[in-house]
This record gives sequence, C-alpha cells and structure tokens, in this order.
Amino acid sequence: MDYKVVFYENEYGKAPAYDFIKQLAPKQRAKVEGVLKILEEKGPSIREPYSKHLGEGLYELRCMLGGDAVRVLYFFFRDRIIVLTNGFIKKNAKTPRKELEKAKRYMTDFLSREWR
Repeated sequence: MDYKVVFYENEYGKAPAYDFIKQLAPKQRAKVEGVLKILEEKGPSIREPYSKHLGEGLYELRCMLGGDAVRVLYFFFRDRIIVLTNGFIKKNAKTPRKELEKAKRYMTDFLSREWR
C-alpha cells in the first residue's frame, strides 16, 4: 500500500514546499516529482541516495541534477501520510540550520493544528 504525500500549509493557506517545487526549472521539478513517487511507494524504507534522516523526525528528499542539490524536507504523520514542509537548493555539505529550523516550526505548527 502506497503512502500519501501532502504539503504542509500554514494558517493562511501558504504551502512553502509546494511553492518551492513549482518555481524549480522544469528538469529539476521533473526529477523531484520522480523521487516523490519513489517516496510514495517506499515510505520510511526509502534510503540514500533518495532520502536521509536528519533527526527529530525530519527527513530530506535528495535530488541531484547537474551541479544542483535540490532538497525537500518532510516528516511522517499517522499511518501513511508524508508531509512536505519546505525546500531549498543546497549550496554546501551541511543542511542550512535556517531551513532545518523552518521545517521544525512547520512540523510543530502542523501537529498542533492537526490534533485540535
């Protein structure tokens, strides 16, 4: 049984990961969408090079195209739901703290509103 990928939306209906993916160049977007299909099929059993656990329940979807390292952060929710939080083009070896903090805030916000 496949997993379902959804986009985190803030209280105003903005979906940062969706907006990020839509602004990518067509080839980058196609690559991300292809890896998202693998994520939907494999769920938590997906591994590198497609996904990496970052700790505290967060993961990064990893897509390489040319010299660009496209990353989309996500977490698992309930049975088979994967929530995409935000995305960025990675410039160096470490995931930027700013992006990690943003994903943590989005996850906390999602969980607090989902359980109301």
